Amino acid sequence: MSHNSFGHLFRVTTWGESHGPALGCVVDGCPPGLKLTAEDVQVWLDQRRPGQGKFVTQRQEPDAVKILSGVFEDDRTGGQVTTGTPISMLIENVDQRSRDYGEIAQAFRPGHADYAYFAKYGVRDYRGGGRASARETAARVAAGAVARKVLEGVTIRACVTQIGPHAVDRARFDWSQTHENPFWCPDAETVPVWEEHLEKVRKAGSSTGAIVEVEAVGVPPGWGAPIYGKLDAELAAALMSINAAKGVEIGAGFAAAAFSGEENADEMRAGNDGPLFLSNSAGGILGGISTGQPVVARVAFKPTSSILSLRRSLNEAGEEIELRTKGRHDPCVGIRAVPVVEAMTACVLADAWLRHRAQTGGGAFLPGGGGRG
Repeated sequence: MSHNSFGHLFRVTTWGESHGPALGCVVDGCPPGLKLTAEDVQVWLDQRRPGQGKFVTQRQEPDAVKILSGVFEDDRTGGQVTTGTPISMLIENVDQRSRDYGEIAQAFRPGHADYAYFAKYGVRDYRGGGRASARETAARVAAGAVARKVLEGVTIRACVTQIGPHAVDRARFDWSQTHENPFWCPDAETVPVWEEHLEKVRKAGSSTGAIVEVEAVGVPPGWGAPIYGKLDAELAAALMSINAAKGVEIGAGFAAAAFSGEENADEMRAGNDGPLFLSNSAGGILGGISTGQPVVARVAFKPTSSILSLRRSLNEAGEEIELRTKGRHDPCVGIRAVPVVEAMTACVLADAWLRHRAQTGGGAFLPGGGGRG
């Protein structure tokens, strides 16, 4: 199987399956001298970890990370730092229940990658979906923790803005609320609405979709490239690579189709450190290059395909069947996707920063203000 790596200078390769003994990643291209410990990675993995509430999968995985290479105790700094060599990290699987998937060993779950994998490779790991399982995203979160070390001065945060048909009220949007509830919701008044909706979905054995929004603040102007290395294109590709992602928009996104030219234009005035933008329809990226505004993107996640409802499908012999999926599954994958979206954004931005520095030396043109970045 190819294409298990992404990035250019900051390059990440993930490995492992949902029900294998372990999974992990190799991060290549991380600069030397950055302080990095297992605890620095664990804090982000704990945010993604399953089994932390009744509205997520009950699989109990500690997701304890081990850093196997790429760091060394530096007496000069008094801590463990990156060496510039590949950083390999391992996360053991300890709570697999492969027997739950016995009934679908020869069957294809509608809406899942089962059929597509089998059609391509002629063989598939039916236990949790193998590489198609969202369990793989733990490795991405570990890589994202390393990327954040590269991105000094950049803050990346994400939240859920919609579950099923219920969206947050933008007038009440407050980032400080996202860590005060289990849904990463920035609108406290929407939390009970989501709880009621998810309780009905869970009891019905069904699932629902969600939208996750991510914002990166502190990205200087100049990152990205104008043609095939567009920052928004690479960010969209990274976010679309997350399990169950079915749509990505940058800035105003699809809403821009209804704007007039005047409404869409992010007007500028002179600021102390360069342009002061009066709006951010572009999502912090123009012509594929960052503008210095917050980079904003949203990802739409489909409902979990493994549900208890009886559905029509086929088996590997091409016979028509009906099946339901047993096991422990998220009724809404968008909830635990929040730290994954943050991690993928961090990896893309770390790669963009290193490529920008390699090509330009790190400076960016600011009218009347010199360079920074």
